[in-house]
Amino acid sequence: MKRRRPVRCAPGACPTPTPRRAAADDDRAFAAWCKAAGHPARLRILRLLAHRTTCVCGDLVDALPLAQSTVSQHLKVLKQAGLVRGTIDGPRVCYCIDPAVLRRWKALVAAL
Repeated sequence: MKRRRPVRCAPGACPTPTPRRAAADDDRAFAAWCKAAGHPARLRILRLLAHRTTCVCGDLVDALPLAQSTVSQHLKVLKQAGLVRGTIDGPRVCYCIDPAVLRRWKALVAAL
């Protein structure tokens, strides 16, 4: 049986290894974001929010073929995962994507 030699990257071609604990934290966060976004309605909500700076829940209900309570439940899941932020403005709640989380999620996807 032949013994395989380890493959080495050219200098600068491979990312620097992350400390084990940080990698585990990244994996947990990434898995939570993927799980939260793992529903077609939530992906649509994320796309709608990505094209706006803020959004009121009623606007999302108008844009989706879902009941207001269903949209609210999906927003709750996205908010718990940290993908979406919500601020109360009188009787309305304005939602937006957390740009820092979105950048980190994109970086983790790119690192796959």
